[in-house]
Amino acid sequence: MIMGRSFAVKAGLAVSSGCLALLTLVQKDWIEAVFGIHPDGRSGAFEWLVVAALFAAAIAFSLLARADLRARTS
Repeated sequence: MIMGRSFAVKAGLAVSSGCLALLTLVQKDWIEAVFGIHPDGRSGAFEWLVVAALFAAAIAFSLLARADLRARTS
């Protein structure tokens, strides 16, 4: 089996992080709607922080999944 559980988890986290980042870009009020709080007083600063963090997580998990896949196929 080339792809192990570790790769699948990392790839899944990369996709999930990327999708949430895109969701936050498109629908900025989802955080307020889901959690019922306004951490930045509706300025939008918190949403940009969330987008940056989620994109960083997506990139990091993608690189980890890629390294895991390369280690298994070499």
